[in-house]
Amino acid sequence: MELKIQQLHESAIIPHYAHPGDAGLDLFAIEQQDILPGETQLIKTGIAIALPPGYEAQIRPRSGLALKHSITVLNSPGTIDSGYRGEIGIILINHGKKSFLVIPGMKIAQMVVTSFIQTCCIIVAC
Repeated sequence: MELKIQQLHESAIIPHYAHPGDAGLDLFAIEQQDILPGETQLIKTGIAIALPPGYEAQIRPRSGLALKHSITVLNSPGTIDSGYRGEIGIILINHGKKSFLVIPGMKIAQMVVTSFIQTCCIIVAC
């Protein structure tokens, strides 16, 4: 499947797989931000995507950031619907005791693209 990606910022890094066979595309920060302990920040990626109908993208944390720095995606997994065309932003939270500096070009999350089936809800008597 092809994923259409728009580079909204000149320094934005196009998502890519770190290794053959990986499920998640790495997502990268475009600006520097300091996340204080207990604080939540929206980190910009500088990209937008166009998913085809019937697909979604899930934003997931990076295990290395969680283990080493207690940094994770707050709304994990975050969902990007196929109709969304805005910039992808990653909501990171610092669960650690030290400030964490996000720098441009840093891998901050993973994006997994997957298909889904919409259901039809039917009211029944139980």
